Amino acid sequence: MTVRLREKYQQEIVPALMQEFRFKSIMQVPRLTKIVVNIGVGEAIQNSKALDAAVSDLTTITGQKPVVTRAKKSIASFKLREGMAIGAMVTLRSDRMYDFYDRLVNLALPRIRDFRGVSRRSFDGRGNYSLGLREQIVFPDIDYDKIDKLRGLEVVIVTTATSDEHAYALLKRLGMPFRD
Repeated sequence: MTVRLREKYQQEIVPALMQEFRFKSIMQVPRLTKIVVNIGVGEAIQNSKALDAAVSDLTTITGQKPVVTRAKKSIASFKLREGMAIGAMVTLRSDRMYDFYDRLVNLALPRIRDFRGVSRRSFDGRGNYSLGLREQIVFPDIDYDKIDKLRGLEVVIVTTATSDEHAYALLKRLGMPFRD
């Protein structure tokens, strides 16, 4: 799977983007750098097993062991202390990144109820794209019977694009289903 997407990028997308934006060098063509997948588990303050379930879900989805994220500040109204575990994240690069992107675009996003495409407004101004999913069960790897609670997750796609226009063209050609 991953080889297919990487070959498509090198053989079809790079020449098309060079022609469209009149890049003089192949190094100017935007490419995927990394994909960061994050689950925030606020209920881990009271229930430590919630974090373990989120970590196992993230491991299943990405194929890589996540890093547990900790609170940077204490917030009394949330009963949160500095250093408490409150989430998990994974940074994917190279083959795992392309594999995850392929599964996200072709398997997970079409399984979302009433899906009409992802928003074009989620670019950050520097060529990176953020996407939030409300349920982890849209990934076919997750066994519906074994989850304790539906959790959302954030996916950030980091590119080398210098503008949102270049990043949009790259992701569109890689198969991201944008709503127009």
